[in-house]
Amino acid sequence: MATSKDDMTQKLTFRKYEEGDYKWDSFADAIFEGDTSHKCPTYVHRTPPCQGSCPSGEDIRGWLDIVRGIEKPSGDMSMSEYAFRRSTDANPFPSMMGRVCPAPCQDGCNRNNVEDFVGINAVEQWIGDTAKAEGYTFDNSAPMTGKKIAIIGGGPAGLAAAYQLRRMGHASTIFDDHEELGGMFRYGIPNYRTPREFLNAEIQRIVDMGGIDTRMNTRVGKDVSVEELEKEYDAILWALGCKSGRALPVPGADALNCVSGVAFLEAFNTGRLQVTTDRVVCVGGGDTSIDVVSVARRLGKVKKLDEEVRPEQVIGGYVAHDSAFAAAREGADVTLTSLFPRAEMTATEHEVEDALHEGVTILDGVMPIEVVLNDQGRARALKMAKCEMVDGRPNAVEGTEFDIECDLVVSAIGQGGDMQGLEDFDNGRGLMDADKFYGVPNKPGHFVAGDIIRPHLLTTAIGQASIACESIDHFLKNEEIGKRPKVDVHHFDLLDKLRETELSPTEYDHGEVRGTGEASFAVHNYEDRSAQEIISSDRLFLGHFPFTPRVHRKSYGPGSEEVLGHFEERMIGYTEEQAAEEANRCMSCGMCFECDNCVIYCPQDAVYRVKKDQQTMGRYVATDYDKCIGCHICADVCPTGYIDMALGDH
Repeated sequence: MATSKDDMTQKLTFRKYEEGDYKWDSFADAIFEGDTSHKCPTYVHRTPPCQGSCPSGEDIRGWLDIVRGIEKPSGDMSMSEYAFRRSTDANPFPSMMGRVCPAPCQDGCNRNNVEDFVGINAVEQWIGDTAKAEGYTFDNSAPMTGKKIAIIGGGPAGLAAAYQLRRMGHASTIFDDHEELGGMFRYGIPNYRTPREFLNAEIQRIVDMGGIDTRMNTRVGKDVSVEELEKEYDAILWALGCKSGRALPVPGADALNCVSGVAFLEAFNTGRLQVTTDRVVCVGGGDTSIDVVSVARRLGKVKKLDEEVRPEQVIGGYVAHDSAFAAAREGADVTLTSLFPRAEMTATEHEVEDALHEGVTILDGVMPIEVVLNDQGRARALKMAKCEMVDGRPNAVEGTEFDIECDLVVSAIGQGGDMQGLEDFDNGRGLMDADKFYGVPNKPGHFVAGDIIRPHLLTTAIGQASIACESIDHFLKNEEIGKRPKVDVHHFDLLDKLRETELSPTEYDHGEVRGTGEASFAVHNYEDRSAQEIISSDRLFLGHFPFTPRVHRKSYGPGSEEVLGHFEERMIGYTEEQAAEEANRCMSCGMCFECDNCVIYCPQDAVYRVKKDQQTMGRYVATDYDKCIGCHICADVCPTGYIDMALGDH
């Protein structure tokens, strides 16, 4: 959790000294007496918690260091393009993710232990929006292998898979039962949160790589059989997503005017749903439910709506509203209910605040117990009760029942896959099983990624697709799949950086040598633990970091009086200067950010800057071990935890 506003504006939150420390240590002793462990500094790369918290495994620290100007591109590439290429190594949707990802990376950010997290999402949006403005394209130079993969589903997971496979040289065909690609980006999130000009640009950038075909309005299991795909393609990736919403588990929930949140949002995003009804109740508490109630407030109602064009008829796909309805809109009463108290709702906090600002009523800590029907069998009210959790399950508190009158009930309590025609793959819960390499168990050549495994975040689906593509690549090459790393993300690679800057180690002639201290074929005194360790804040020297307020991304959230018919984007992106200023708040956990503390404070002048023509990211300082006495001051004052006293004997 981020620090409270009061704490952020009044004081830093880290403790410089531990409980029980009452006197100053003697710095003279530390300087003039060598350490008895006989250990000297070595430089250790670890994964920062922002990246460790990112389900798609983006090298967040890497592209923040690029935007702030610490890691520089080689050649004549611009900073913005270099940041774009680093960001999209893991995730090809920086514009979209910068807008809609709930940002677990920001929850994990070590800066929370100083004052407030780094605005990672806002910087990522700047990277993506700049890429669109500058017309950056993806590298498609990998030679084609002649292999072709069928990808079932054109949403975030399917598109990310097509992108990663093309980077490996494998062609693909995306099968999707919609008219346009995008999946949840396009059909499950309102267009004012995923602006279509940026969504379309990021999708087109993938398709433009070549070797990626699409077959739209095509349902596998109906229009084309699994057997046909198995004959025509070398592998199949299932990225179906989950677009079947769960009904409320209460009596009366099968009423005609009880609909699912995903169906509601798809009807809106396809343009069929133009208005709602007088009184809308949505049961949920997650991001989908917030989208439903925000859309409902924007759509409003129309007086004397004919029975045949009621919202449930549109959402069911029987009819569509005429756009002329928009001219007669009036405000609708919209209520969101949640099992959990507001502080425990899974929806992103700022989205909840926006919904309240827009005039949504939120009732938390309550649960539905019955849909109350009228004489025609339509829902006229939702009976609720206060809720208490017993052994992790919600229980209604007797005697607290009350009714919420309504004309439309929307259930946003979970989703499942539509497995009609694909029953052989159904695990009995409307989902598909996956092994640890995202293969479909007992079905060689079939792989799976995204919500169809378990509904979660967009970034989770994208990360799973990346791993599934690596598994597909091994399968196509008849290679055994090795053990996945403990910290399974897209890591910074010092050797790749050295090659990029034309500082590659020389070839090793395999001759007999005694040590490599003077040899140029080895990278000295560097250890990469990023695949095994995430660096925590207690390894950092937090005293280095002053209070630096976050550069808040501006947004325009309409109030309850302006929300009707308001479909403009809410987020106002950074300028380049703002992006660099916010990126500069990154503490570069686990990687040197060239502060010079170790050089300045070394009493023996043992730590020195590497010559400029040999410097690169991760190779800024080195140690003269003939001078080093093991006093460990360099490690103590390293803000990023990049220096360990680990070289030498016990």
